[in-house]
Amino acid sequence: MTDQDTRTDLWDSIDDLWAWLEANRPQEASNAQEATVLMRVLKLSEEVGEVAQAVIGATGRNPRKGVTHDWDDVQAELCDVVITAMVALRTLTPDAREVFTGHLARVRQRSLGPS
Repeated sequence: MTDQDTRTDLWDSIDDLWAWLEANRPQEASNAQEATVLMRVLKLSEEVGEVAQAVIGATGRNPRKGVTHDWDDVQAELCDVVITAMVALRTLTPDAREVFTGHLARVRQRSLGPS
């Protein structure tokens, strides 16, 4: 990883991923934007399922499969959930950074009180 890679802004990376997905999405019917949003939200559900699968695999809770994952796999899947959610938010609004920052501030204040 180069110094430039480590300095890349989180939301710049999300914008880059969003742009790549937009450029590579299938051509859809008349409700293309709505279909794109729906697919990105469904992708989030898929990623959450992969977290569950990794936790079950890390704990060996499926007796037929045994231990199939480790906690590093769970961490990676959780990261995929975060990235997918951020891209879905960016798909809904070009102001994703501001929407997320404002929402995080409200959750923080609600949970921790005034800063």
